[in-house]
Amino acid sequence: MFTLGCDRAHLYAHPERHLSSPELEQYEDAISRRSLGMPAQYITGHQEFWGMDLIVSPAVLIPRPETEHLIETVLALIESRRTVTTDPHKPIRVVDVGTGSGAIALALATEIPSAEIDAVDISADALNVARMNAARHELSARVQFHEGDLLDGFAPQSFDFVVSNPPYVGESEEETVQLEVRRFEPRNAVFAGRSGTEVIERLIPQACTALTSGGWLIVEISGTIANKVRTLLIDWNFVELKNDLQGIARVAIAQKP
Repeated sequence: MFTLGCDRAHLYAHPERHLSSPELEQYEDAISRRSLGMPAQYITGHQEFWGMDLIVSPAVLIPRPETEHLIETVLALIESRRTVTTDPHKPIRVVDVGTGSGAIALALATEIPSAEIDAVDISADALNVARMNAARHELSARVQFHEGDLLDGFAPQSFDFVVSNPPYVGESEEETVQLEVRRFEPRNAVFAGRSGTEVIERLIPQACTALTSGGWLIVEISGTIANKVRTLLIDWNFVELKNDLQGIARVAIAQKP
């Protein structure tokens, strides 16, 4: 499908189709790169997330189905907020920290048309990919992209929701990580330091400052760091760890104290 630039139905409908010499060369090159462990998403340049076809490159983490639990959690919290807010017409302000391909920010922009959404990443190359995805889905006017380190530069009480899929794998776990991830995905989007909580440890106090009163922090985590994250959020309200479909702690939520 990638080589021929066709969909699956066309491929199945034309089994007699032979590859031309240039097509065969492209196909064999793709197979060769895949055999070395390069993720198929980097070879084709695409990954599906939340019903969107996203451009991906080695500059960004490949969006994964597990992160859709983060989107579901945010949407549920926003719906709950709407039922109790004193001003239902006031736009909800959301920031996606470490946006990468823009997957989270763009999914939320699609689901919440009235929201004001910012997205930040420390990588200029990642932001270029995110901007391409925003343009691809006609969401450029809906999401404001910023280059920066976590929430540096944002004023206090700027957001109602701080959302993030930060690096959360410890360098001590490196040998347990899939070869594809270790060799090909951006290291600073996967590994956070020795323990895996180093980035989250910095994000939590910044989020407390950047959030409005009663605002929410929603962070993707792994089961390995779940207990440590719960401890880091000890002073927050309504702390909860949500499991993914495999029963592994995947999302941490907490309300600003």
